[in-house]
Amino acid sequence: MTDFRNVTFDEIKVGSTVSVSRPVTETEVGTMALVSGDVDPWHIAADAPERKGPLTAQAVGAEALLSMLLGRRLPGPGTRIVAQDLRFDGVIGVGAEVTARVTAREKRTEGAIVVFDCLVTQGGRSLVAGSVTVQAPTRRIAYDEVETPQLILRHNDAFARLLHRCEGLAPVSCAIVHPCDRDSLLGPLEAARRGLIVPVLVGPEAKIRAVAEAEHVDLSAYRIVSTEHSHGAAERAVAMARAGEVEALMKGSLHTDEIMAAVVPSATGLRTGRRISHVFVMDVPAYPRLLLVTDAAINIFPTLEDKVHIAQNAIDLAQVLGIAVPKVAILSAVETINPKIQSTVDAAALCKMADRGQITSGVLDGPLAFDNAVSEEAARTKKIVSPVAGQADILLVPDLEAGNMVAKQLQYLAGADSAGIVLGTRVPIVLTSRADSVRTRLASTTVMALVADARREKPAAAGRP
Repeated sequence: MTDFRNVTFDEIKVGSTVSVSRPVTETEVGTMALVSGDVDPWHIAADAPERKGPLTAQAVGAEALLSMLLGRRLPGPGTRIVAQDLRFDGVIGVGAEVTARVTAREKRTEGAIVVFDCLVTQGGRSLVAGSVTVQAPTRRIAYDEVETPQLILRHNDAFARLLHRCEGLAPVSCAIVHPCDRDSLLGPLEAARRGLIVPVLVGPEAKIRAVAEAEHVDLSAYRIVSTEHSHGAAERAVAMARAGEVEALMKGSLHTDEIMAAVVPSATGLRTGRRISHVFVMDVPAYPRLLLVTDAAINIFPTLEDKVHIAQNAIDLAQVLGIAVPKVAILSAVETINPKIQSTVDAAALCKMADRGQITSGVLDGPLAFDNAVSEEAARTKKIVSPVAGQADILLVPDLEAGNMVAKQLQYLAGADSAGIVLGTRVPIVLTSRADSVRTRLASTTVMALVADARREKPAAAGRP
C-alpha cells in the first residue's frame, strides 16, 4: 500500500489546495517547547491556568504542521522548502482542533518553484498566515505508510518538587542496613550530601570500607556500627530505632526478608497498632499526578481487615506528600461486584467502611479495572460515573503479586521513577530493591524524609506517617 504519493511540479495547478484538521495534545506542545527551547512552565505545565503553547513553541508547531502538509501531501515527497514568510498572530491552545491549509499561488518554471499561501486557524481564529516557497519535485515519488513516532514526555518531575520541599528541613537520622554494594552505599551518601539524612552505616565494617575504597569515597564523616553479617545488621538497626537513636531505616544490599524478619516481631521489632504495609510512590511520565501503588512488597494475600490498614497507611502518606484528599481506586479485573471474585467483594466492603468513617481522609471507589482507574476516557467509554475513575492518586491492589507487577511494569515499560517505603511501623523504612539505582534510592529517601518530618511536627496515632 502506498500512503504518500507526491504531486509533481507539472501536475500542480495554481489554486490547488490541501488541508488537515486535528487537536493539539499536551505531548505535542511539550515537544514543540523542547525543540524551540521555550520551556516556560507557566505555558506548558499540566496545571497551568490556560495550558497554552508558548510563543516560540507555537511558531515551531505551526511550521511543523505546514511542513507536514507540504512534505507529505502537496507537493509531497521530494519537496524542499527554500523560503518562508509567516506571521504569528495567536497562541495555540491544548485540546482544541487546529486546521492548517496550503494553497498554490504562484509557479515559476525555472527551478520548479511553487509559492504557497499558508493559513493555520483554531476555532475560526487565524493563528498563522503567510507564504512558503518550495522547490517542487519533478518526478514521481511514492512510499509506503510511515508511522509517526510516539513520544512520551515527563511533565511532572514530581520527585524534584518533593526534594524541593525538603529544603530547610532538619536531616533525618537514618540507619543504613548493610550498605555493602555500590548503590546501597552511594545512594545514602548522596542523600546526606543533599542534607536529607544523617546516615549511620550498619553492617560488616570491612565490607563497607572496601566498597567505599573502590568508589573513592571518604567515610570519615560517618558513624559505622559494625556487625558480623546482614542478619545482625538488621537486628542492630531495629534496636537503634526502638531506642530512639535513629528516626528511620534504609534497606541496603540485603534481602527484604532479612530486614523484615527483624522488623515484625512484636517484642523486639517495630510493630504498631497498624498493619505494616508497603507503598510505591511513582512518577509516571504519561500520568499527570503522583501515583501510589500499595501493597507490592509486604502483604502477600491481604485480608479485608489488612486492606483497611493498607488503605489508611497510603492515604496518610499521600497527605504528607501534599495530596489533600487522596482518591483511592480499589483494583480488580472488573468494575462490577462478582461474588466469585473476592477482590470485588472486598472493594465494595472497603467503600462502605469509608462511608461509615472506618477509613478516613480519602475518597474510595471500586472495584475498578486498571484502565478505568487511570483513564477518564476509558471510564466514560464504560459509562462509569465515579469521583475516582481516571483520577486515582492511590491504586489499592488485590494482592502482592498484582501490585508488584503493576509497579514494575510502570517502571520498566512506562519509564516511571519510583520510591519505596514501609509504613505502619514505629519509624519509616526505605525498602528499595537491590537493583535500584542511586537516583531511585534518593527518591525513596526524599519521601522518607517528609514522613519523618511530619511525625516530628505532629506526633500521630501509632503507625501513621
